[in-house]
Amino acid sequence: MALDFLAGCVGGAAGVLVGHPFDTVKVRLQVQNVEKPLYRGTFHCFQSIIKQESGNTLRALGKDTPLNQFLAGSAAGAIQCIICCPMELAKTRMQLQGTGEYKLKTKNYKNSLDCLIKIYQKEGLRGINRGMVSTFIRETPSFGFYFLTYDCMTRYLGCEAEDSYVIPKLLFSGGMSGIVSWLSTYPMDVIKSRLQADGVGGVTQYSGILDCIRKSYHEEGWRVFTRGLTSTLLRAFPVNAATFATVTVFLMYMKSEDNLPECEPAPVIPQPSSL
Repeated sequence: MALDFLAGCVGGAAGVLVGHPFDTVKVRLQVQNVEKPLYRGTFHCFQSIIKQESGNTLRALGKDTPLNQFLAGSAAGAIQCIICCPMELAKTRMQLQGTGEYKLKTKNYKNSLDCLIKIYQKEGLRGINRGMVSTFIRETPSFGFYFLTYDCMTRYLGCEAEDSYVIPKLLFSGGMSGIVSWLSTYPMDVIKSRLQADGVGGVTQYSGILDCIRKSYHEEGWRVFTRGLTSTLLRAFPVNAATFATVTVFLMYMKSEDNLPECEPAPVIPQPSSL
């Protein structure tokens, strides 16, 4: 378990490094004012940020079946919301600093920890957990589809340890898993971002999830629920490809060093609980 945890950390770090710029673009597009939009699309948002801001980030179920893969992933998604929600709140607030400014004149937050401390001082635990329900609704099915897709892809492609093409197959499987995962719950991610960004600048627009959905749809139509999707999918493939490949290579290397038996059966990947 310790080895799995360490491998997951390494893989996650690799994924974040690859995908953070795309995630910043996603958040900016999701929360911008439709009446006075700052960005025309994904690539314009990239250009604007760089120009203006100098580039700102199973085992318990027993039998390994597709259903159990989905349930294991969903459970993982639900549990990690406790940590994920405050971290994403800080990330969203930090990413929105300096929006539209040629040079950042004032900094509300020095870093993510400073951001959470200031939110807590002003709003208490309720503020720190802003968007928790929407995060739960997003993460639970999203992780289920994530694990299910990866399991099906690796089985279909036959990702065996002795296969000379195992790494490209894992990269492709991981990338496609990320895309399916995001497509399954993306509209809720838009709502989560808007709720977590609500109150920036002192103005609160939404009283809750349903109010946010109603107002967003009324003002911007159904397209609001796909805003930022292009940058998200561009991010999803390399991030998840890098994550799964890194975890797998790390585990294979460590186990070969310790003369441990190879993982079986195929695919040669860590079990869902390791991520």
